[in-house]
Amino acid sequence: MSEQNAKATHKKQSNPKALIPILVFLVLYLGSGIYFEYIHPVKGEMGFYIMSVVVAFGLALIVAFLQNPSLSFDKKIHICARGIGDDNITIMLFIFLMAGAFSGIANQAGGVESTANLLLNIIPGRFAIPGLFVIACLISMSMGTSVGTITVLVPIAASVAKTAGFYLPLCVGTVVGGAMFGDNLSFISDTTIAATKTQGVEMKDKFRANIRIALPAAVLTLAILCVIALNGGKAELGNYPFQFGLALPYFAVLVMALLGTNVFVVLGVGILLFLIMGGLLGELSFATAFSSMGTGTSSMFETMIVTILVASISALMEEYGGFEAILELIRKFSHSKRGAMFGIAFLTGLMDIATANNTVAIVVAAPIAKTVSTEYQIQPQKTASLLDTCSCIFQGIIPYGAQLLIAASLSGVSTVSIIPYLFYPFLLLIFVVLSIVFDRS
Repeated sequence: MSEQNAKATHKKQSNPKALIPILVFLVLYLGSGIYFEYIHPVKGEMGFYIMSVVVAFGLALIVAFLQNPSLSFDKKIHICARGIGDDNITIMLFIFLMAGAFSGIANQAGGVESTANLLLNIIPGRFAIPGLFVIACLISMSMGTSVGTITVLVPIAASVAKTAGFYLPLCVGTVVGGAMFGDNLSFISDTTIAATKTQGVEMKDKFRANIRIALPAAVLTLAILCVIALNGGKAELGNYPFQFGLALPYFAVLVMALLGTNVFVVLGVGILLFLIMGGLLGELSFATAFSSMGTGTSSMFETMIVTILVASISALMEEYGGFEAILELIRKFSHSKRGAMFGIAFLTGLMDIATANNTVAIVVAAPIAKTVSTEYQIQPQKTASLLDTCSCIFQGIIPYGAQLLIAASLSGVSTVSIIPYLFYPFLLLIFVVLSIVFDRS
């Protein structure tokens, strides 16, 4: 029997019921989020983060185990182990640990503040708003986190709005847009790690596919902000204290990443540089350095557990025929490669709207996206780019996502008032659509 015939023989039968675990997760997580955010808010809590994503996926996994009684429990465990043991999942888990350690020691050393303040001292007061966008882009690319960037820069954006007479939601929206740009392109962002490793592609290849979409959107955003700045007032930025040595590791990480250096080497060098510079110039000691790295890795545990749970659920759904059911749906509405790419983009966006977490959205959508891209001969780097970009677009504009909730909390404005000024995410959405329509790969 030929290999092709063998594959046909083992082809899974379409079974929509195999998708019930994901439906259970969505009902639990999205339902509780809506309830605690809009119906019965809990003071001091973000509604969409009261129900633990780990608990919701854990219950969904139990449902997956209860399905298909013809398979033994031991067989189902073996299927889950096969999914968790995939090379790309293992690499992704290790990178998450190193990224957490890097983030922890960078924060403890004072690298974030020094980098932001260094860039702020360069900006002319007249171009404070476009300058904030550029700074948010660079810091987020270096840090690999949009939430961290927003936390650092939104208070500064509020000060700029006050001194220059700019509308506060405009300044806050500018920072959020820049933060999502960097999160989408950073080599050490958990979204980039998840998107590339689930599709089995190099980060530099995904970056090249991404930059063709993200850079035009960013340039157009910058042009709009420059026009607004020229018609507005001049901000008094003042002099912000910084130490170049504490900013240096971030710039080194950014350069190495852009040169295509292995991500483990990039993160390892970054940790070493912060260890040296933080000890020489900051308040970093031997004890605080390793304590902060421990805190950073601990912050990644939830993401890692979610990755393991989703890998298990996905393996069972695929075995039961759930992926084939989704493929049939995509085939019904997508009769071409472009249609399949729109299907991947829509699926990723829908998952982010449902989970309010762009990394989780990627991990959930990635196995299905990989199957779709193989069938429709979509380049894996394009698929990885769509996963990362579309998740970041919707994560940056949903009013109940961590990014807008934190930005609103720090600035004292509502999330809804920020949305009209999220120029970059909306322009990025337009360029994603154009990249699919005019795709020639």
